[in-house]
Amino acid sequence: MLNKKIFVGIFLFSVLLSNSQTTKTEINEIVKEWASPTKFPDHVVLSATEDPSRSVGVNWRTEASNEIGYVELAVAGPGPYFKKNSKKYKAERTVVDSEQAYKDGFKASYFEVQIDQLAPNTLYAYRVGNYHFKSEWHHFKTANNQPTPISFLYVGDAQNYILELWSRVIRNAYKTAPNADFFIHAGDLVDDGHEEIDWNEWFAAGSFIHSEIPAIAVPGNHEYRYLDGSLFSQNEVLSVQWNAQFGFPKNGPKGLEKTCYYVDYPDLKIIALNSNIDIKRQAKWLKDVLKSNDKKWVVVTYHHPVFSASTGRDNSELRLLWQPIFEEYNVDLALQGHDHTYARGAIYEKPIVVKNDVKNQNIIGPVYVVSVSGGKMYSVNKTGWDEFGATQGKTGERIQLFQHISIDGDRLIYRSFTATGELFDRFGILKQNGKNKYFD
Repeated sequence: MLNKKIFVGIFLFSVLLSNSQTTKTEINEIVKEWASPTKFPDHVVLSATEDPSRSVGVNWRTEASNEIGYVELAVAGPGPYFKKNSKKYKAERTVVDSEQAYKDGFKASYFEVQIDQLAPNTLYAYRVGNYHFKSEWHHFKTANNQPTPISFLYVGDAQNYILELWSRVIRNAYKTAPNADFFIHAGDLVDDGHEEIDWNEWFAAGSFIHSEIPAIAVPGNHEYRYLDGSLFSQNEVLSVQWNAQFGFPKNGPKGLEKTCYYVDYPDLKIIALNSNIDIKRQAKWLKDVLKSNDKKWVVVTYHHPVFSASTGRDNSELRLLWQPIFEEYNVDLALQGHDHTYARGAIYEKPIVVKNDVKNQNIIGPVYVVSVSGGKMYSVNKTGWDEFGATQGKTGERIQLFQHISIDGDRLIYRSFTATGELFDRFGILKQNGKNKYFD
């Protein structure tokens, strides 16, 4: 029997290609049907937890009538018999009614499990569902609990033309680093944070990648929307799906759980910040977290850039409240989105005579990166970051990009690739005598 979603997708595609007399209302209904949940689990996603060597978050979705869900987990084996030793973990269910936020919404059951007490550096197999309807088996590997080389992927705004164009970016990112430890999404994953069709595109574009590489994501301004587009007097609120469909840590400030949090690897702390709200309160939390940090490397990710890359944008509150903390505690890398273009640069101890000549320069605070992975593009602001005391090392515009970052001991290697796989930007950071230096 043909899966309903495959059928609907094929049908919709054929309708659009044939340029038939199908009405806009009929097409909207078909697309809504494509985005709607069924009895079978979908939107399966792994989330990084506070300790990825010992735990993982698993989330998925089904139709609203389904009240039961569980994860079945086993150590992966080369043959089919590994599942004989599987263990079931009952999921927590949340019913989300997105129709309250968007006219094409509906009710759905979202399920979440945080699996703890896992063995470090171990390949696991898992599937999700209930007694009648189950997903395929997926693989993931827990982190090592000892310092070891690590690598991860990072993208800025998917947001627009997600299934049409962003799919090629995330899939090429996976081909470049299939064993990446996690995947950072720096906000604006979708265009309308409450829109079921947008989220279904995001999950379809990433497909099994979401279910095998743990995500670390932050909300962008497009994840904050009015509950009803016609009621502009209401405050914008976080995507009604966000907390139910992601299993991020709840170790951030009260009320910002799953949007502001940290994840700890043996030699690396990743701090996810919510640049949409409560900037001052997060500054205090950030400082407290960094005061007690014992990791060699620190990466922060958030949506709105400290130094904007495109014309007509400025986030002065972030520079005022967050930038001094980044510099005081020697944060290494700041991964950002929002500006739909590319810029990379830093603040140096000594003036740069030739902007591209940054080899062996000591860096004050993080290297700042702004990047975009979706199909919506803006132009680069040609004035650069000089007025803020920062030097841009590389810029680009109208290019879909993904980034692969690897860390081994005292060295960090950063590489940015185009959607078609060409190397676009590259640099290294060397930790030496308490300082960070650029190297080629």
